[in-house]
Amino acid sequence: MESEAKKSSGKHKWRKVAYGGMQPGYDDNYTDDSFLEGMVMNANVVKRDLFKVMLDSVSISQYLCIAALVVIVWIQTLHSVIDEISLLSLDAGLLGLGFLIILLTTSQLSFHLFLHYLMKISFFISGLYILAPVYHTLTRSISSDSIWALSVSLLLIHLFLHDFSGYTIRPPGAKNNPTLASNISLNASIIASVLIASRLPSRLHVFALMLFSLQVFLFAPLVTFCIKKYSFWLHLWFSFILMSMTLSIIFVMHRMLFVLLLALIVFISIVCPYWLIQIQEYKFEINGPWDEAKLCFEITE
Repeated sequence: MESEAKKSSGKHKWRKVAYGGMQPGYDDNYTDDSFLEGMVMNANVVKRDLFKVMLDSVSISQYLCIAALVVIVWIQTLHSVIDEISLLSLDAGLLGLGFLIILLTTSQLSFHLFLHYLMKISFFISGLYILAPVYHTLTRSISSDSIWALSVSLLLIHLFLHDFSGYTIRPPGAKNNPTLASNISLNASIIASVLIASRLPSRLHVFALMLFSLQVFLFAPLVTFCIKKYSFWLHLWFSFILMSMTLSIIFVMHRMLFVLLLALIVFISIVCPYWLIQIQEYKFEINGPWDEAKLCFEITE
């Protein structure tokens, strides 16, 4: 008994340390009552507001309408409803409108940077015009059914991986580059555009459609990002006008597609935010001394 008392009295007090090896007299997995004093429940759980979540979901519905407009132009061009001259005029109008919006909404865009972007776009358009004959004959040996199946699959991949709150081209003043998923999404949309353009009758058709598709998939996220950063309410008005225009065009073309798109927009903008708010009450998070250490600074090098 005396030896046990001496042994217990000479025992060191247990300390809560991350490193330093095993403490004498204690097992490696030993903890006392003080270990759970630092436990915090639901420390990082954000309580979301239904109206704010619905407003944030407008960006998804907006881009779905943009993708629907691209598909409409594809179909109308394949059916010779839109000729190459009209498509080139549409390309020029979209390019000028996009530059105007960026100039009006971005304060850090200088004249020198504007000329730099203009030169890059000139090289881009020239290269696209040179490669138009290659795109025109690229899928000559592939059936149209396979082309449409691949195009639909690639467009779904594009929508699934697209960064709806970000951009595909880094805007002036932004610190972060586009994400990997965003780049994969952009590549999927470009391949789908090439497949569709290869079924057109002339090289000028191919060039006009490729230019239109790349303008929308490459520059439209940048334009919408600049609008949203400049004014959130302007972003909402722009989105509602775009959605109304898309729905009216599809209503004239096909009533069933109009119902499907309208149901999808309602599902994304109303039903999904409601579900997100409802499942928040089941979220349970425990934080404590067992969590991994997190850096409190950014590594820039």
